[in-house]
Amino acid sequence: MPSVKLTKNELKKQKDNLKRFTRYLPTLQLKKQQLQMVIRDVTRRMEDLTERKDQLYHEILAWIAVFGENSLLAKELRLEKLIVIDEIRRHFGNIAGVGIPVYDGLSFRELPYNLQTTPLWIDRAIEELKKMAELDAEIDILRRQIELLEHELRTTSQRVNLFEKVKIPETKEQIRSIRIYLGDQQTAAVVRGKISKKKLEKVS
Repeated sequence: MPSVKLTKNELKKQKDNLKRFTRYLPTLQLKKQQLQMVIRDVTRRMEDLTERKDQLYHEILAWIAVFGENSLLAKELRLEKLIVIDEIRRHFGNIAGVGIPVYDGLSFRELPYNLQTTPLWIDRAIEELKKMAELDAEIDILRRQIELLEHELRTTSQRVNLFEKVKIPETKEQIRSIRIYLGDQQTAAVVRGKISKKKLEKVS
């Protein structure tokens, strides 16, 4: 614990510090709780989307054998050439003071293909793979949200611990030490005053 001046001014300063710390601590604790709740919600959302993506993948597996034709198509007609992501749309929001990306959608570049020269399954395959890409994009953004929120939660938790376990107990102890010292000084001054008075009485 750092040494402090044992004066009335220092006592006032430490009391002001204690008021500030005890006023700030509940705000930090509330922020910590908010972050924990939001992280749980975002994690649940990410798990739900991952489950939907897995379900979609298993649905596709039911007829994916037909994709074997993909390698037989001309290069410009293959699925990987017909699905091109144009833009991942997002904006930035604020949760408990943390700036996070928010998913707005995915847009694809429209690539024309000849309906007469491509297999019938191409249309459905493109739609299903677009859905997969959308789920992937949203999951990635949710994962980034969790990273940012968890970083802020660690910082906030450290601050809560600093105030709860260090700053507030330390300041209380300093106030106690100053009060004891000032009380002893006051008692000593009273004793000295009485002794001086008795000496003056004897002299007179």
